[in-house]
Amino acid sequence: MYGQTEHCIDSKMALTRLACILVLLSTHSIELSCLIESISTKNPRIEWKKIKDGEPSYVYFEKKISGDLEGRAMIREPATLVITNATRSDSASYRCEVSAQTDLKSFDEILINLVVRVKPVVPKCAVPKSVPVGTAAELRCVEDQGFPKSQYQWFRNKEEIPDDPKTSPKFINSSYTLNAETGTLKFSAVRMNDSAEYFCRAKNDAGHSECGPQTMEIYDINIARIILGVLVVVLLCITVGLCFAYKRGYFASQKQTGNNYKAPAKGEGVDYVRAEDEGDFRHKSSFVI
Repeated sequence: MYGQTEHCIDSKMALTRLACILVLLSTHSIELSCLIESISTKNPRIEWKKIKDGEPSYVYFEKKISGDLEGRAMIREPATLVITNATRSDSASYRCEVSAQTDLKSFDEILINLVVRVKPVVPKCAVPKSVPVGTAAELRCVEDQGFPKSQYQWFRNKEEIPDDPKTSPKFINSSYTLNAETGTLKFSAVRMNDSAEYFCRAKNDAGHSECGPQTMEIYDINIARIILGVLVVVLLCITVGLCFAYKRGYFASQKQTGNNYKAPAKGEGVDYVRAEDEGDFRHKSSFVI
């Protein structure tokens, strides 16, 4: 993260001169210097104002830090403003105003336009693990913390993928489109040589960050193997169904046993009496005609 002076106005005066200097103190600290030279007034009045979206607000007034910089800014004598833990929200115009009542020119000011740039964080990358040869594939990369907005680069086996595959002999046979604004890498039809490790880099003026490499494997489609697999699944389903039906008794044979024997019905008007000898039957009464 660093600050950059985009615009600086230096007001030269006979007795008071304000110089515009912007110094980066550390990763998260910024110094806005308002230097006072050739001044005869003791203890001049110093004020800092922050102007954002056209609206001014006090940063330093009556020797106190106020506003959104309270607790993370200070004044270094005589008029230097030091901002600690700078963030993107600190990007604005800052005006240093000096009042010197006993000088020939009693007032002067200087304007500093501050832009806080933020290094991208590690982007989130999405790479498909396996893709059938000849089909489409999309690799995605996104990062939303950096400022200015990140631009994206993709790498295959640690070698940068060019925006146009026709510009490189190593990528001329690949059919892809690379969007550096959105971070998408789209293959219209992957080839076997597209099988590799891929990673993405997000970058801006403040620096860059990368995601870890991820492997995308391209495999050939074997029709015979697919058909064989389908047949195995079908046979397995049939076998399981037959076993289930057998256990439920759908295929049990209907055999007669002694317990389920049914005696024939007696004829009308006939009464059979068992004789002493087993199996010998005789009429109890005769038929009536």
